[in-house]
Amino acid sequence: MANEIRERSTFMFTGLIELVGKVSRRTEGLAIGDCQPLFPLKLGESIAVDGVCLTVAKLTGDGFIADVSEETLERTTLAAKANLGGVVNLERALRLSDRLGGHLVSGHVDGLGEVISIKESNNSWVLELCWEDSDFGKYICKKGSVTVDGISLTVGGFSEQGCKFWIAIIPHTWMNTSLKYLQVGCFVNLEADLMAKYAESILKKDGSNLFLNTSKPDEQVSKSWLSDHGWI
Repeated sequence: MANEIRERSTFMFTGLIELVGKVSRRTEGLAIGDCQPLFPLKLGESIAVDGVCLTVAKLTGDGFIADVSEETLERTTLAAKANLGGVVNLERALRLSDRLGGHLVSGHVDGLGEVISIKESNNSWVLELCWEDSDFGKYICKKGSVTVDGISLTVGGFSEQGCKFWIAIIPHTWMNTSLKYLQVGCFVNLEADLMAKYAESILKKDGSNLFLNTSKPDEQVSKSWLSDHGWI
């Protein structure tokens, strides 16, 4: 699953969920209902639905209809949830004047993650996930950010080069999102930290020596390398 899912590319989110709604299939797209607290909605507005940036194409009495590509339905959990009339996390697009309480979320899902375990701890829940595509494990680091079904969460730890990782869920997040409905074996939409992907892209480009000053693609960045090149 190398390609990220893109419905819109001009809006950003924080990963702080505003509301849990319901999703169902319609001939013209996906119907998102139980959205009254988000009203008034506008045609063309972007809403993150379980972490997928969708566009309001039509208004309904309790929500909206969104156009969705087949690629998005195939590569995210939205199709499966819609067939069952499942619940989804909702967030309106970030305004420039808003506080960034979570982290920068694009609404472009990188891939799916499987729920490996759910454990109740002291005043929290520990959720362990595994990337379906292990290549995305490189973006996981301890105390880094990851988006799970549109929710901005912090990585508590990881194994297998980041392919498996766990996060601690506080009671407010657990009770006010769709996380409380998860079971072992369920799949979730995952988006890696946007800043990590930008950094990787810059360093991979021809001329990445702008930052690393090295023309050797296999040269490793180490403490001695940093010292030799004047970084420390």
